[in-house]
Amino acid sequence: MTHRDSTASHGERANSSTSTSLLGRAKAGEDQAWRRLVALYSPLVYEWYRRQGLQAEDAGDVAQEVFAAVARSIEGFRRDRPNDSFRGWLWTITRNKIRDHFRNRKGQPGARGGTDAQMRLAELPEQPPDASVSSLPGGGGDSLQRRAIELVRAGVEERTWQAFWRVAVEGEAVAAVAQQLGISVQAVYDAKYRIRRKIRQEFDGLIE
Repeated sequence: MTHRDSTASHGERANSSTSTSLLGRAKAGEDQAWRRLVALYSPLVYEWYRRQGLQAEDAGDVAQEVFAAVARSIEGFRRDRPNDSFRGWLWTITRNKIRDHFRNRKGQPGARGGTDAQMRLAELPEQPPDASVSSLPGGGGDSLQRRAIELVRAGVEERTWQAFWRVAVEGEAVAAVAQQLGISVQAVYDAKYRIRRKIRQEFDGLIE
């Protein structure tokens, strides 16, 4: 690598590190951002595996392989086209690991028959499974957003958090929440706005 290439690479990494988004910080190699990214998406990856018939132990093992692959290639992830998404990119990696799993099991004692394995490979969709339908408790697209919300909770004052959660998530009336929490109606609106903005900034490109 030339000095110019090295300098450009360093500059790109520095710019990424100043990003407020979780994705930008993970791409820059920030450990805490990476842990939050895994916490956000690992339940969904696990659900994808379980939907394809993997047992819990196998699903856990293969999920580790997925995030190892993500760690190796996340710097190269781009959203160049309108339909590009991190979730779609992650599904492509997951789908490949599922295929590897069934191919590897074909020759193992006690493994499911070759025809069954081939059918499962053929049934893997190109696009991520519908996030609005979940076969597991707490799964589905709504849970991805809820995990994002929970991840930003640290550092938020409890009453502010309650104002946001009860109005934005539980759908309670603003006036009733304000009265019960002993704060103004405007304070409830402010809490809702601030936390929603924080979620948008941190999880930009991750929960669409």
